[in-house]
Amino acid sequence: MPASPLSSHMLKIHNSLNRQKQEFVPIKPGQVSMYVCGMTVYDYCHLGHARVLVVFDMAARWLRESGYRVTYVRNITDIDDKIIKRATENGESIRQLTDRFISYMNEDADALGVLRPDLEPRATEYVAQMLEMIATLEEKGYAYLAASHDVCYSVRKFEGYGKLSGKSLEDLRAGERVEVAAGKQDPLDFVLWKHAKPDEPAEAQWPSVWGTGRPGWHIECSAMSSKLLGPHFDIHGGGQDLQFPHHENEIAQSEGAHGAPFVNYWMHNGFVRIDDEKMSKSLGNFFTIREVLQRYDAEVVRFFILRAHYRSPLNYSDAHLDDAKASLTRLYTALKNLPAKEAVVDWNEPHAIRFREAMDDDFNTPGAIAVLFDLAAGVNRGHDPKLTDQLKGLGAVLGLLQRDAVAFLQAGTGLNDDAIEAQIAARIAAKKAKDFKVADQIRADLLAQGIVLEDSPAGTTWRRG
Repeated sequence: MPASPLSSHMLKIHNSLNRQKQEFVPIKPGQVSMYVCGMTVYDYCHLGHARVLVVFDMAARWLRESGYRVTYVRNITDIDDKIIKRATENGESIRQLTDRFISYMNEDADALGVLRPDLEPRATEYVAQMLEMIATLEEKGYAYLAASHDVCYSVRKFEGYGKLSGKSLEDLRAGERVEVAAGKQDPLDFVLWKHAKPDEPAEAQWPSVWGTGRPGWHIECSAMSSKLLGPHFDIHGGGQDLQFPHHENEIAQSEGAHGAPFVNYWMHNGFVRIDDEKMSKSLGNFFTIREVLQRYDAEVVRFFILRAHYRSPLNYSDAHLDDAKASLTRLYTALKNLPAKEAVVDWNEPHAIRFREAMDDDFNTPGAIAVLFDLAAGVNRGHDPKLTDQLKGLGAVLGLLQRDAVAFLQAGTGLNDDAIEAQIAARIAAKKAKDFKVADQIRADLLAQGIVLEDSPAGTTWRRG
């Protein structure tokens, strides 16, 4: 980070474990290890997923901008009950289903300007590590074979259970959802290894000393994170809904197996609400990313997510998206006369100092975006031409304002059919030239404008949304 060494500032993160802001001190100086719970890939990503993708992309970008060497892991859950059920209903293999929705997930993430994580492990590739961890838990007295032939974790054996959610075992048992399984010694106990059912497909079964079966959901993340980042790492993130039981169970498994602290800083982003109601399929207010991109530019959606603090509720409505579009347009209007070049931030300039102070205060993106508007106002007043570079450069830190300003301002009416076909032709030419980066970017740009491409042996077709 030019002109902004680590020693010149201090990042503070709100740690869900102790419910307060703490100065961030990595385990290894200058390095950050971060694990985020990713998607269960059996359907299209929804707005809640969009928030997780964008929020932790923002966090990884700021950590790197601050000079840290970051290893960012975001897992993929590619085996569970819902996946098996959907694949069976579709008459396809689990791998066919999960590969397809991983591809859709990546298209959505690319459209939203989300950089790929450094590592993206699939759960099915780490079953051996999960079995090893379960065996260790059994040896240490934390796991037992239930009458159902499932292997379960004995929650009451782990002294610190409940420290993330802040509730006692009695509170949790009385009020929280628990995983039901026959033969558990306690309702709070959870499944580590699920015994295979007679009607489950062979590809959903692995051999083990406890019989053929598959891993439970919680053990997946404990095994993958410890394998890729070690048993003790810096940051673990995910949606607020995962705090209990998933993350609480990860702590119990990991600390029980390794006998050492698991994660130093826990980050949880807030819920997405639709017109002030929690998003829910049962309420009929459930939106996929693709549905939203039929109506709004993907950068508008990214801007909408980032202008709210990551821990606060995010209220989605047409009015809020329209306002986000108008606000982003104001920023791009200030950039319309900037030549097409990369802008380098001067971190000693007053606006950049304020931006950095905001981001170092628990990734305060609303405060950082307020600085962008101050810069835009200065540009419009014509005071200092350097402010335009600062605006574009600081926008880049958040993954914003990197498109050609005139093109963005003219894109409000959407692409016509001829323009779409021209983009498809350019993508085909790029693929023939083996310039796959350009081809992928064209696909992502089209998706960001609500245009979905579908490749087949017969050629490429497109549809809106």
